[in-house]
Amino acid sequence: MQPSQTDSSPAAQVHVVRHGEVFNPTGILYGLLPGYHLSDTGRAMANRLAEYFAPIELEQLRSSPLERAQETLAPIAATHPQLPVRIDDRLIEADNKLAGQVFGKHNVAIFDPRNWRYFVNPLRPSWGEPYVVLAARMLDAIADTASELSPTGQAVLVSHQLPIWIARRAAEGRPLAHDPRKRQCTLASVTTFRFTDGHLSGVTYAEPARDLLRENGNKAFSSGH
Repeated sequence: MQPSQTDSSPAAQVHVVRHGEVFNPTGILYGLLPGYHLSDTGRAMANRLAEYFAPIELEQLRSSPLERAQETLAPIAATHPQLPVRIDDRLIEADNKLAGQVFGKHNVAIFDPRNWRYFVNPLRPSWGEPYVVLAARMLDAIADTASELSPTGQAVLVSHQLPIWIARRAAEGRPLAHDPRKRQCTLASVTTFRFTDGHLSGVTYAEPARDLLRENGNKAFSSGH
């Protein structure tokens, strides 16, 4: 659903966008590693997002400090030149001990016995930043943004798949542990957190660039986060 300035129930809306496709031909899990930029398709996704949000009178723009997030936000910011882009460290990718390894199309690093020690507790998870910590920082960033909006104001935040998905699960009261293959957070998707009278009142989801997705657009490991 296209974000709108009018709705049956007035609410502030924080649109949390996953960045576009990254140029990563060798299938590295890049995580927090610097130097990973949008591919040509990723730039097309960013332009699609700019078209999606162009009619909206946004009040805030925030981004993860990583390049791929800032590059995704850039076309949106260009259509709202009156707004500064704020870098928010709370929106950054989750830490992952497997970052830098080649996963490829079939997530081969998962089957390397040297990595099995990282999978002893998938509920935490033992391979990276604890879900509860991730949820806390993301929801804090989202609520902080909402607190600065007008009662029906809207903002765009650009982050990464796992942080967005964990924030959504926490907001909806669902267990944080999950099957990574079933995340509903494709590249360039928009997860919207609605706030009514200062309180979180709902979450919606949209895929403005769905037609630009490749086969691996929603895989947790092979496409990074």
